[in-house]
Amino acid sequence: MADTKQATKQAERKASKLAKEIGAFAKKHGGAEGQLAYIGQAGTRIVLVGEDGDWGDLVAPDHATAQSAAEKAGITLHESFDGEFAAKVRTGPYEWSRMAGIQIGGPSNG
Repeated sequence: MADTKQATKQAERKASKLAKEIGAFAKKHGGAEGQLAYIGQAGTRIVLVGEDGDWGDLVAPDHATAQSAAEKAGITLHESFDGEFAAKVRTGPYEWSRMAGIQIGGPSNG
């Protein structure tokens, strides 16, 4: 019982910390929307896209914590990263060079 109570408190603290980080991102970028993506044992990735097109991500230890953090931060969550939501992302030279390095014949990342 005590272990469960402690785990619940830790999850709430983690969600609150992530919510603050999401809120700071949203404030810096004129608002934000997000999408949650399960990444296996590592947890759940919270992908954030600001109203200005900048993007970033955070990792929560599990889906419930990620969901709670997004709710606490008050952002809109999308079911998938496609369509209008994906079109909001503004990429720069860094992203293009990284993507090109993955393609056959593109520059290497090494």
